Amino acid sequence: MRRSCRLLFLLLVGLFAGASAYGQTTDFSSLARQFSSYQQKAVPEKLFLHLDRPLYLSGETMWFKAYTVDGTHNRPLAMSSVAYVEVLDARNTPVLQTKIALAQATGYGSFLLPASMPSGTYQVRAYTSWMKNFGAESFYQQAVTVVNTFTTAGAQAAKDSVAYDVQFYPEGGNLVAGLSSKVAFKAVNAAGQGVVVEGRVLNQQNKPVATFRTLRHGMGSFMLTPEAGATYKAIVTVRNGPTISRDLPRAFPQGVVMRLERTASRQLTIAVQSTQKQPEAVFLLAHARQQVVVAAQSQLINGQATFTVDAQQLLPGVSHFTVFGANQQPLCERLFFQPPPPPLAITAVADQQAYPTRGNVRIAVATPGATDSRANLSMAVYRLDSLSAKTGPDIHSYLQLTADLRGRVEHPEYYLQSTAPDLPEATDNLMLTQGWSRFKWEQALAAIPPVFTYLPELHGPVVEGRVLHPVSGQPVAGITTYLSSPSLIVRLNNAVSDAKGRVRFEMNDLYGPRDLIMQTNPAQDSTCRLEILPAFASQYTPAFPMAAAPALRLQPSYAARHLQAQLQTQYFGKYRNRYTPLRPDSAAFYGSPDETYLLDKYTRFKVMEEVMREYVPGVIVRIRKDGFHFLVIDKVNQTVLDENPMVLLDGVPVFNINKIMAMNPLSIRKLDVIDARYFHGSAIYDGVVSFSTYKGDLEGFKLDPRVLVQQYEGLQAQREFYAPRYETAEAWQSRLPDLRNLLYWNPAITTTGPTASTVDFFTGDQPGRYLVVVQGLASTGQAGSTSFVLEVKGAL
Repeated sequence: MRRSCRLLFLLLVGLFAGASAYGQTTDFSSLARQFSSYQQKAVPEKLFLHLDRPLYLSGETMWFKAYTVDGTHNRPLAMSSVAYVEVLDARNTPVLQTKIALAQATGYGSFLLPASMPSGTYQVRAYTSWMKNFGAESFYQQAVTVVNTFTTAGAQAAKDSVAYDVQFYPEGGNLVAGLSSKVAFKAVNAAGQGVVVEGRVLNQQNKPVATFRTLRHGMGSFMLTPEAGATYKAIVTVRNGPTISRDLPRAFPQGVVMRLERTASRQLTIAVQSTQKQPEAVFLLAHARQQVVVAAQSQLINGQATFTVDAQQLLPGVSHFTVFGANQQPLCERLFFQPPPPPLAITAVADQQAYPTRGNVRIAVATPGATDSRANLSMAVYRLDSLSAKTGPDIHSYLQLTADLRGRVEHPEYYLQSTAPDLPEATDNLMLTQGWSRFKWEQALAAIPPVFTYLPELHGPVVEGRVLHPVSGQPVAGITTYLSSPSLIVRLNNAVSDAKGRVRFEMNDLYGPRDLIMQTNPAQDSTCRLEILPAFASQYTPAFPMAAAPALRLQPSYAARHLQAQLQTQYFGKYRNRYTPLRPDSAAFYGSPDETYLLDKYTRFKVMEEVMREYVPGVIVRIRKDGFHFLVIDKVNQTVLDENPMVLLDGVPVFNINKIMAMNPLSIRKLDVIDARYFHGSAIYDGVVSFSTYKGDLEGFKLDPRVLVQQYEGLQAQREFYAPRYETAEAWQSRLPDLRNLLYWNPAITTTGPTASTVDFFTGDQPGRYLVVVQGLASTGQAGSTSFVLEVKGAL
């Protein structure tokens, strides 16, 4: 793992290329303004996913809730209306994918895990379209375990010739000959978990020049002053493991290094050293999640400069410190963590200390710390056993820490809650080894504003496509393209291809699997090739290791869970696919038509020409050499429009009117007419004539062979969580076994300060301990979680 900013240090060569930089002055305030301007255009967005459990059986349902926030202050950000959620296997291959609707910065959905899904560790990731501009590192990612109890339980251990890995990270980015640097390291096993190591750094003569050992979670640090032209290697001994050798990063002959130290409880000192001994201006920029908080200038005197920063100036969480040279090129960068304020206080109190089987549980949930704001919460209640002992990530540590770092952070709660004396040093090691930026400085400081490939989806899913030359495959610009989906609800979108041939269609209320139809008007284009682009991201972080096969001692637990799951499927499986009814806008895209004809109210004719001539006076039928044409009468202006109107069949454009006229009129239920010019996006129609069939399925109408028809998965409908309720004697005496592992899932709990919201549910037939987990976010940006254990003790 190497921080992306490290590549920027190649710019150092230009700093020392000659005396041209000497004595230059720069308006460093413009640097901060440029970066602030970039931040306003590149609004950072974060997404957190609350999963109901850390472990699932194949065939069970995974429930989740998404929270989206602005990446600077962690306040709810209602910018994106769609979240993309995927389950990836160990090779980064998507196993399951879905899109969920976001409203007021939250949304929820579910996955029904296939019964054939192999056992193993999977990665659940979630993101928005806007987040795709900043790489897969910005996506939310969480590891979950899936166990297939129909086969040999557990995943096979992945074969890996390198069981351990050790990486070294010089503070600021690079080692420079003759300049003392702090070097952090991270040692992990094949599963990516930190391991305890100790070691020595040897020079080319195999003489030790430094020693080191881990402090926390596989990380530590040491000081090193490299000599010119020398190379170094580390001999690392893993506790109860092998001894391995790793080369340290090479030292540059010239350059700049930085060192950050806490000189007092509130003061930070950033010392800058350079091999350049002539006076040189340097600039320090500190930003937290792209908001500038410190901008200061100093002078290198004899290759040294010092900055002092009050830590209270920094925003809570992760801040970036970047040192720039006189030509505004970045020279060094490192991260610093400012402890955030306490999380959102959430109280969840059950009405009893213990419950019988099939007993009624009432839990009062409140957020006493959010007295002036509302909080949006989600709750899961699942059985604790040897398989589900661990809990998932919490929203507070993710938003304040994990989301701004690269890779997996072990025990993030330690860095926010611990009072151990080694906490500052351990936190510093984490900042040095897992640094990452959501942007590139050359993009942020470019004279031309950045152009982002992916736009935020403000009002529903955006379907992207391309218009290409049929032979060369090169993009074709300026082509009006139409996208529709056959339906009882008439929807039509149009877009003009840009210089890259891309077209974008904003699709409201696009739910479930649909046939999308993309086409052009043959009068404008009859040859271009069309394609619909994948909606899900093709960017991935490095693949993660598979979990080792479970221990034999867990086999009884797998067998018990298998029986429970099969009984639940047998007796309650019919409730798994119940969905909340959708209430889409039933109005056509053109609103209320000027004329509507329900053909069943008229005498039915055998041919469409008679229908149009007899019942639709607002449309004139003409026959020319190439066949039928429609001309709409503009009643307002008392004129006849010149061209064919936009003719639709179940919302699909039909440019060959002969095909419409050849249809059986008995298949048409309704006909709408817009009897004036209609402005629709970038297109202008000489009226609209819309035919609707009884089922909205085109009634076997044959589309032009050039038309692109593609199956497309729209937004996920809301699956309803089902749990039995034992409110009557008859229900309580039911002989159907209730062996639920997940007692309760509720993604839509709201509170206002200390005023409690009460939720209630019933226990099942399994005594045991059940973990109640509540997570959520206040409108002020405070995030928090709480958990406690319910005892179910059988009949009381």
